[in-house]
Amino acid sequence: MTGPLLVGRDLHKTFGATQALRGADVSVRAGEVLAVMGPSGSGKSTLLHCLAGIVTPDSGSIEYQGRDLVAMSDAERSALRRTDFGFVFQFGQLVPELTCLENVALPLRLGGVKRKVAEAKARQWLERVEVGELGARRPGDVSGGQGQRVAVARALVGDPQVVFADEPTGALDSLNGETVMQLLTEAARSANAAVVLVTHEARVAAHSDREIVVRDGTATDRELVS
Repeated sequence: MTGPLLVGRDLHKTFGATQALRGADVSVRAGEVLAVMGPSGSGKSTLLHCLAGIVTPDSGSIEYQGRDLVAMSDAERSALRRTDFGFVFQFGQLVPELTCLENVALPLRLGGVKRKVAEAKARQWLERVEVGELGARRPGDVSGGQGQRVAVARALVGDPQVVFADEPTGALDSLNGETVMQLLTEAARSANAAVVLVTHEARVAAHSDREIVVRDGTATDRELVS
């Protein structure tokens, strides 16, 4: 594949009276870690949600591997999020009723992978993010930093092309945040997965290969400027 893996152009999105995006442009290359920076309320999380197919922009275009994400049906976008995209959110969003192992295996199980195969791969990823001993525990029984490592394993277990990380260290102290960022970026790079990282912290963005800044709903990606 030549050119960017994922491209959003001239994206606009309004929620009620709030104009969250006002013509944002962004590109993501295969295997890169892209930091999307900006203050709270700038529109950076809305931009991530549009690129991930969670939110549909009011106007503009999004192409993933040459496919029109906006024109896809809800079912097609949902399937894409199961197969090609992984997610790490600020508070992990692990399923409390499931064990950590079951949480990591969940994307594979939803995709039809048999339990033994899914859980074997989930164990491998828990080991890779250095929490292999937590497989039998539930999310409520582990620390915030441990929970985010489990969330990183869940995001990567399905071999995604893109991992969307929305303030993944926002609820952690600096030491745990640094550890989670190192594990996320190293694991993603080893799997050749791109990472779209939303943050307002320079120390978190320092783990990226490239940065763009969102201000008042606009973002200019120099790679899209001819």
